Amino acid sequence: MDEARRMKRLPPYIFTIVDALKREIREQGVDVIDFSMGNPDLPPPSNVIERVTDALKEPAIHRYSKNDGVIEKKLRKVIADWYENKFGVRLDPDTEVLPLIGSKEGIAHLSLAYLNNDDLALVPSPAYPVHFNGVIMAGGILYNLPLKEEEGYLPDFFSLPKQTTDLTKLTIIGYPHNPTTATCDLEFFNKVVAWAKGKNMIVAHDLAYSDFVYNGAKAHSILESKGAKEQCIEFHTLSKSYSMPGWRIGFAVGNKKILAGLAKTKSYCDFGIFRAVQEAAIEAMSGPQDYVKKISEIYRKRIDLFVDGLNAIGWETKKPNSTFYVWTRIPQKFTFHTSLEFSELLLREVGVAVSPGSGFGEYGEGYIRFALVEPDERMKEALTRIKKVLSL
Repeated sequence: MDEARRMKRLPPYIFTIVDALKREIREQGVDVIDFSMGNPDLPPPSNVIERVTDALKEPAIHRYSKNDGVIEKKLRKVIADWYENKFGVRLDPDTEVLPLIGSKEGIAHLSLAYLNNDDLALVPSPAYPVHFNGVIMAGGILYNLPLKEEEGYLPDFFSLPKQTTDLTKLTIIGYPHNPTTATCDLEFFNKVVAWAKGKNMIVAHDLAYSDFVYNGAKAHSILESKGAKEQCIEFHTLSKSYSMPGWRIGFAVGNKKILAGLAKTKSYCDFGIFRAVQEAAIEAMSGPQDYVKKISEIYRKRIDLFVDGLNAIGWETKKPNSTFYVWTRIPQKFTFHTSLEFSELLLREVGVAVSPGSGFGEYGEGYIRFALVEPDERMKEALTRIKKVLSL
């Protein structure tokens, strides 16, 4: 049976290709050091694990989630309080907060909820893949806007022709940025909100890495900008800040009408979040926040160790000010390779798995992303192995 034509428009999911290569190499007995996926290796906070363990013993915890349930209302209130404490943004827990089964799910369903076949979505490239893949799966028109290193990886929405913006129904951005690690200031968000004002357009901001900024950088919510709630929503996740990627819980906040449309779409697709996981999220976001500061410092030290190591072995790389990724150009002597070819070379020659830049969209070609989700000793071993490839 043929799959839907819109699915055939999807580019090859390069991470599936990389996963297949990893399996092949491991089956050959090679110890793979895996920097390919942003899959935190640190354990969640102990109080969160204790809370979910206790919650599992409660009979009602295993029933379907319901929007007006006690746990569900409490989670939305906790999210609203967390946002006000962190960003100074006030939210109505009942209308401006929508918990999600991970932010990736919500971003994909946003396109499904709002894009018609003749609607255009502006997506800066490179980007987190669901930003553009969600548009394609929904049948919308994808407009890639290049992010350039020399311009700080900030998109130039402001010089787009009127015929383009008139067709645009959805714009997706995300800072701190995955994969480039770029950050932006509040003034950039102010400009984006002012540019979108008066246009029939949703602006969605992906804020997954708000807790991982270094060297004086600061992560802002787009909702801090005046008038942002008129047409903006923002996605966040517990996957990174609380090392809970497999728990699958995140949330969207902002414009209540947009969130209502997203909630309606989700209601046809899922029965909500496992209630024990909601209890865990409540504990994580309302409990002590020392854990978040601790892991942020761990990732900062990993960045120092790894980037200093890359430069020492001859792979010129800039040190990022955010996330736990390292985004770097393919070494000069290997630029005749595509990013996928060079990633395969690293994996086959020395057992180091990375993400090819092309997996993040057409303007990611020529780059490699390392996710620093391996402990220090493994990173040092990876640097030793990579040095062998650079010496070929």
